[in-house]
Amino acid sequence: MPRKARDKARTERRPSFDKSKESTMLNMRTLFRATAAAATMIIITFAATSLAADILDDWATAKAPPPIELKPVTLEGPTTALLILDMMKMNCGARPRCVATVPNIKKLHEAARAAGAMVWYSFVGSDGKATTADQYDPAFTAKDGEWARQNGPDKFIGSNLEEKLKGRGIKTVIVCGTSFQGVGIGTGGGAAQRGYKVIIPIDCLSSEDPYMEQYAAYHLFKGGPAGVTSQVTMTRTTMIKF
Repeated sequence: MPRKARDKARTERRPSFDKSKESTMLNMRTLFRATAAAATMIIITFAATSLAADILDDWATAKAPPPIELKPVTLEGPTTALLILDMMKMNCGARPRCVATVPNIKKLHEAARAAGAMVWYSFVGSDGKATTADQYDPAFTAKDGEWARQNGPDKFIGSNLEEKLKGRGIKTVIVCGTSFQGVGIGTGGGAAQRGYKVIIPIDCLSSEDPYMEQYAAYHLFKGGPAGVTSQVTMTRTTMIKF
């Protein structure tokens, strides 16, 4: 074959070869991407299966946090309010842990009264007619204008509590009553979010069982939102002074 013809033939064959090579490289890149995607999915799937799907799967292995820290507090009587919440025969009388808190609340009640602190009570009842006669112990009895009927855990809702606190220039509230996970978190958290300093004496709040008291105490100490925990001091009645 003449030289010119051979050169022409090579020139005509080259594009076909280049296209084939380009196609092969494209296929390799596609394969690489598919392999990488598959590997990623395998890793994600393995990670997902190695972790529990939700807290229920981890329930038996969940560890309780370290005990909460208690601090002593010194309070000014005129700017402090003692809240005694839902301490009634119908509920406190049926809970041994609530009955055990009564002597502590009595002593705190006496000290608060003597220091000129505001005292406020809430009463609940299935018929909505609860009165001071339904209080668990007459040693800390509400006076006229110091109480309200309120069935919810947050005693600020549907009551005159906030009006009373503002009227007296209160800056700090002490929360006592039953239940810890109800009025403790509900009213304690509600007071904190309204800007009050909140004192939680763990020996004047009770629940139906120890676990409810534990998780309520931890929520107010550290587990809850910063807007609440930053305003709360956990203590005991024996560590409070006026």
